[in-house]
Amino acid sequence: MLTDPLHIPTADGRADAFAAFPDDGERHPGVLMYADGFGIRPVVRELARELAGHGYYVLVPNLFYRHGPAPVIELPEYIGEDARPGVFARLMPLIEAHTTERVLSDAAAYIEFLTTRPEVGTGPVAVTGYCIGGLLAMRTAAAHPGRVAAVAGFHGPVGADGPDALRGLLSTVTAQVHLGHAETDMTPQALRELNQALDAAGVDHTSEIYPGTVHGFTMSDTDAFDPGGLRRHWDRLLPLLGRTLGGR
Repeated sequence: MLTDPLHIPTADGRADAFAAFPDDGERHPGVLMYADGFGIRPVVRELARELAGHGYYVLVPNLFYRHGPAPVIELPEYIGEDARPGVFARLMPLIEAHTTERVLSDAAAYIEFLTTRPEVGTGPVAVTGYCIGGLLAMRTAAAHPGRVAAVAGFHGPVGADGPDALRGLLSTVTAQVHLGHAETDMTPQALRELNQALDAAGVDHTSEIYPGTVHGFTMSDTDAFDPGGLRRHWDRLLPLLGRTLGGR
């Protein structure tokens, strides 16, 4: 397995990033992975390496590169409940500054960079994301319907902007979609409404609550981590990518 530190040209400068991909000299399907709000750190690198081991080139950009290279803020090795208030106090200004305009500008740069890498095969790519990264993944898929074949979001606030914005977001999505929601993030009624919106937009999707999980369940460096939720995430993500991109 190879990992590369990279810099992606954007309209506002250069985004630091890393990529993980098989060390076999072959070209592989590309996957753009958006981290959660805590950003690039060892657990995210491990998720990318594990996904790359299934035959993908996985690109992970620093979402907040305008504020400095990753890690943009100092993070404890384990982000427990005691640490979260201080961490979020530093993170929220960065998240609030990451406007939709910036998201879409960056997404275009990331997709262009990913699809022109010599290690990446021709054809469409996939986008996956965690927490806020799940919303960014959906926005990226909506903005690039001809280039994104699959999108997955885990404990992501895809409906956070309200039903009208959600309908607009879904109106251009042509990718196959999987959304894995934390039980604490989504009521059964809210899930029904979201899935009705996906159906109305004609989106090929699965969207479900992962039982017994709380927000952030994929991240092993937080109190939210749930091993069963992480396994379910792989059980949904890998078949989705296999159907749409190949890999192994």
